[in-house]
Amino acid sequence: MSPLRPDIVAVWVYRAPDPGRPDALEILLIRRAPGRELAGLWQCVTGSIESGERIALAALRELGEETGIAADAIEAFYDLDLVIPFHWPDADAILSEVVFAVRVRRDVEPVLSREHDTYRWVDPAEAARLTVWPSYRESIERIVAVLTDPARALWLETTLEGRRVIA
Repeated sequence: MSPLRPDIVAVWVYRAPDPGRPDALEILLIRRAPGRELAGLWQCVTGSIESGERIALAALRELGEETGIAADAIEAFYDLDLVIPFHWPDADAILSEVVFAVRVRRDVEPVLSREHDTYRWVDPAEAARLTVWPSYRESIERIVAVLTDPARALWLETTLEGRRVIA
């Protein structure tokens, strides 16, 4: 088998603010800071994978670096079974992104790095409205459709070491 290594990871952070309604989600959007490429863009956590780094661990590292969210705040970690190829004109290449999601405790608030200047917790419809890329909307839809159903979510759950929960 010849493994395909993605270029970047994407991590969608969400929470269920009302314990009586686990389907009423809030999704974290972070806005790229002025002076950065794509400044003003609302997005999820994204970042590069370091040489030799496990893909899932890169997702958790980027999550911590960009939002300050650490393992003790994470209730569940999911591989969304979604790999997005996209054209990046500056690189004159097709790049690929692996998409993850983390459910955090309802009291969690991010502490942003300098890469982002503000954040919002929004419902899925607002998240889809504020984001630009079609792949972002697909990720949001997958969170709502699959991760709110515990029987289905279990199949995508990953340990914080980057291994499937169901082997």
